Amino acid sequence: MAMEDSFGEEDLANVAIGSTSHRFSHPLKIEQESDSTDGVDSISSLPEDILHRILSLVPTNIAIRTSVLSKRWRHVWSKSPYLCFDQLRISPASINETLNNYSATNITSFHLVTSLLKNRIHFVDRWIEFAISHGAVNLTLEFRDSRVGDYKFPEFFYTNSSVQQLLIIINSGPVGLIPSCNVSWTSLKYLSLSSCRLSDETFPKILSGCPVLESLRLQNYGTVKFLDLSESRLLRRLDLDCCSSVREPTKIVGPHIHYLRLRAQCTLLDVSSLIEANVDSSVNYLLPSISYHEAEPLKLAIVQAMLDKLQNVDKLTLGVEFLRILSKSELNGVLIPTLKVKTLTLETMILRPVVPGIIRLVQNSPEVKKITIYTMQFSTVLDKRDSFVDFKNMNPDQGWRSLDHVVFPTLWDSKVPEPELMVSFMELLLANAITLETLVVRLGSYTDRSRFEEQFQIALTLSHYNNEAVPVR
Repeated sequence: MAMEDSFGEEDLANVAIGSTSHRFSHPLKIEQESDSTDGVDSISSLPEDILHRILSLVPTNIAIRTSVLSKRWRHVWSKSPYLCFDQLRISPASINETLNNYSATNITSFHLVTSLLKNRIHFVDRWIEFAISHGAVNLTLEFRDSRVGDYKFPEFFYTNSSVQQLLIIINSGPVGLIPSCNVSWTSLKYLSLSSCRLSDETFPKILSGCPVLESLRLQNYGTVKFLDLSESRLLRRLDLDCCSSVREPTKIVGPHIHYLRLRAQCTLLDVSSLIEANVDSSVNYLLPSISYHEAEPLKLAIVQAMLDKLQNVDKLTLGVEFLRILSKSELNGVLIPTLKVKTLTLETMILRPVVPGIIRLVQNSPEVKKITIYTMQFSTVLDKRDSFVDFKNMNPDQGWRSLDHVVFPTLWDSKVPEPELMVSFMELLLANAITLETLVVRLGSYTDRSRFEEQFQIALTLSHYNNEAVPVR
């Protein structure tokens, strides 16, 4: 359509809302033949709920443009239960006019991306109220470019019985969830907060108002140091991600959690119902006042304490930084518990600083049935000093004998180990896995067609491995 030449981006939401003279001055011609279905507008003949579902796949300002197609499409957008304003360039006036012409009673999904500049902030409360008053089930609010000081959500925001999924994303500026009233989100099942200002004083009030909460995701979650989820009896999934360099470990009490994902430094006090965990440590955790040599013992202690709490999980995923720290546990005499994990996934490159940690983990997982290794691309999460750690002289009685003739890449080697080194590593892995049934190694850059022969050589070599009960993919 040539409409982009006539209307600016921020006025797209006004298209076909005003007078009808410009809407149908050049209507779309759809030819029909009496004896043939060729040329029939089969999309327009679909039920309205299916048309609404189709329009839900595009932002609302684009959905509105379909009203010029025909009389059938004139009001389809206005009855769609999906509203999405995902462009900062759409003016507040355009959003207001769109909402004024919206005729659906209930909203399934309301997605708003906006800034908190002076010309918009006065409208934000009204837009949120519109979504809540129309019974929005899924509500996403993304704020950018805050330059007017703190924005505080209005009191009515904290009381509704319709929202089941709430996502708040703060890309710039101080925006916090600081309710001065009681919170009542009686239907909320999924809560995701990114870069919101939270605290140990206000966040418990939020949790107490979510009696049916099942999933919680916090990213860069402010000054929360103690996360007590013991009263959230239906909460099964917890996802924490914090890259702040000036925070203490968050203490977690989550006796009802089944799935845990951590990309932050945490102390697990109670995760007694945990079934699956995905854990990696953040290298940015260290306080500026702590030196490298002071920090390493602290990290080792954190890894040991975390494995103590994870020893009963069925599925365990560990990242490259966690494995690096675990590799040093042998050198520092740190004991790690015996794990009951059945499915082990490792997200790492096969680097010299992580290989001992992988092997030791396998040795301490006598019930593991499946191991999957995702060989990630080159990562800078490891410290330069790790490249000088010498594992070749480690105690052979601990299972490191096969490393004596293998030189794996250091941190600063961007290439993947050659096939013979990968074979040596996998043979070492298989030799230390007692009950292993399946080994899956995804070789990252080895997926290049030009290296197919190398992949084939690895598979061919391992196919002759003595333990024929272990399929290798």
